Amino acid sequence: MSSERVFGLHAVSSVLQRDPVRIKVLFVQEGRDDDRLNRLLEQAEAAGVTVQRSARKRLDGMVDGVHQGVVADCKAISAGDESDLQKLLAQLPENPLFLVLDGVTDPHNLGACLRTAEAAGVLAVIAPKDKSAPLNATVSKVACGAAEIVPYIQVTNLSRTLQALQQAGVWITGTAGEAQQTLFEANLKGAAALVMGAEGKGMRRLTREHCDQLIKIPMLGSISSLNVSVATGVCLFEIVRQRSL
Repeated sequence: MSSERVFGLHAVSSVLQRDPVRIKVLFVQEGRDDDRLNRLLEQAEAAGVTVQRSARKRLDGMVDGVHQGVVADCKAISAGDESDLQKLLAQLPENPLFLVLDGVTDPHNLGACLRTAEAAGVLAVIAPKDKSAPLNATVSKVACGAAEIVPYIQVTNLSRTLQALQQAGVWITGTAGEAQQTLFEANLKGAAALVMGAEGKGMRRLTREHCDQLIKIPMLGSISSLNVSVATGVCLFEIVRQRSL
């Protein structure tokens, strides 16, 4: 089974809380002793996780990022596929919300989108298998535990998947700078899927053609676009706001 390294106090704590059996070994920086780390060690002991003290230099060589003195060698999270999506569609809750990422390849952006999606109550995040970021340790760290909660489903044919969502009664809203209506003018209530395109290129043509409506974020400054994870947060929480009215 493939492995990944989850690092950072919050990310490792989230795995310990939600799925401790994923952790094979927890590496902790020797000589470190503080309240946050001690609480994490208590979690690990309660879950029966093996803890190994290691020199900071060794931890530095394990990961490419700020580990805060903790690195967990974990069984890798695997993305879902079309069969997982079909199971979700067969038992949809009232007014489900999906996030579709078309061409988001940066794991930092994927992690941030997963974190925002979890906060906004998204049922699943969907992306094509080609030209999309995979689930990895960077995604897990940026997502701060959301990667273990929100299903990330990678599909072979995104256009066919959008059609399946529509057949299940889900309204598809795509984001495009040239859209005529802003997200504040559009009706975003009900069963919905929000489609976000890659930075710069936006949605692919076939993806755009399968959208029921297009919206844009009004930009009042000189910069023409936002980072995709920031734009995702703006749009998702406008949907949350409308649903709360």
